[in-house]
Amino acid sequence: MASPKVSEALAQVQSSPDPASAYESLLVNLKSVSTPQTLLNDLKAIIDAVFSTSQLGVVAQRSLLGRFVTTVHEFENPDVWVAAAEHALAVLSSASAGPASTTTANTSTATTTSGTFLDQAASLRELAADGHEANEDNISAARVLAEIPLDSSQRRVTYEDRVRVWVRIVRNYLEVDDTTSAETYLNKLKNVIYQVSDPALNLHFRLSQARIQDAQRQFLSASQAYHDISLSAAISEDERLHTLSMAVKCAILAPAGPLRSRALGKLLKDERSAGLPEFGMLEKMFFDRLLAPDEVQKFAEGLAPHQLALTADGTTVLARAVVEHNLLGASRLYANIGFDALGELLGLDADRAEDTTARMIEQGRLVGRIDQIERVIWFEAGSEGEASGEKGSGRADVKVGREMRRWDANVQSLAEEVENVTNALQREFPDFVAANLVV
Repeated sequence: MASPKVSEALAQVQSSPDPASAYESLLVNLKSVSTPQTLLNDLKAIIDAVFSTSQLGVVAQRSLLGRFVTTVHEFENPDVWVAAAEHALAVLSSASAGPASTTTANTSTATTTSGTFLDQAASLRELAADGHEANEDNISAARVLAEIPLDSSQRRVTYEDRVRVWVRIVRNYLEVDDTTSAETYLNKLKNVIYQVSDPALNLHFRLSQARIQDAQRQFLSASQAYHDISLSAAISEDERLHTLSMAVKCAILAPAGPLRSRALGKLLKDERSAGLPEFGMLEKMFFDRLLAPDEVQKFAEGLAPHQLALTADGTTVLARAVVEHNLLGASRLYANIGFDALGELLGLDADRAEDTTARMIEQGRLVGRIDQIERVIWFEAGSEGEASGEKGSGRADVKVGREMRRWDANVQSLAEEVENVTNALQREFPDFVAANLVV
């Protein structure tokens, strides 16, 4: 029930020669006649009165709804925002459904009436979403925003308006790690984002895309996206460093191999990276140095929950990335190594060490061969041992006479060096060569 002052004011409005202006004045001065305890009931009473009177036309009701939303927002109470918006939407719905239930012939009129307040209904849903977001109820906020009609023929909606709503929905779903629902609206954004020139909306789209890729463990793509955003002048310096840090984390978590090496190299060349807490891990991974457990534990403290989630084999994303990196580092140190010794180095049992090596070779992220009879892994060294990153390219075939050809190459190299020395002596000391050497 409304407070006595508001009830009295509503009675005076009914007898006013200009009720629209009287309602407007009441909403503007509501803070002076209402109290925090009766505010919600007062707002409900006002909106009920606006739609129960026959003195107001559609244009006046539209204007008053706009004023109503502005007035509610002035009271910094998210619960009131939600409740007032939901009540106003219910009033609009019943007002639109009323004529439709009278006769069948009035169906088109009801549709027109409901379409009359589409803009105001959208504003009310955004008001409710503001309240849900302030209360950290992101799921409810996303669902309310999803009810805003963006494809209605009765309401003109620009591309920017659509993108603004969809970006907001995506961000709300990402706050609760619902990447499936977020990706649904991101796919809608992809179809229209090129039509929008607003740099802020474009930035939010790119950031949302990076966050979804990050959550779906597409770490290389996410790292590239975060790094691009970190170079944007549209965000503050602190935010640029934060997104750069996210780029480094994603690159470190990416599967070891040539693609990750290129991503790490690009980030290492960024002079800002030296000031990040993750720089030590970044540098060690780029140079294929073995990682110690305490370094990994310290790095894990700065990761998000989804980046520490368990994979199908029961290990974390970070643990798998570290194992693969240390295996790549071992390939730089050893020409060959036994299954048991490799397992001890990686902190795994021999069978899992063999499986990890076989997977990396098969995926083209490591070049070598596995001798299962002797239980030894042979790594390819030199230019022939650079992985291409293409699936199936890491399995090295056993070439006939490979050691002999290497010996021949070494002999040829030595002969060429002797020839170079002889030529240099002939140029510098021709008399000595003529007297002492047979050419």
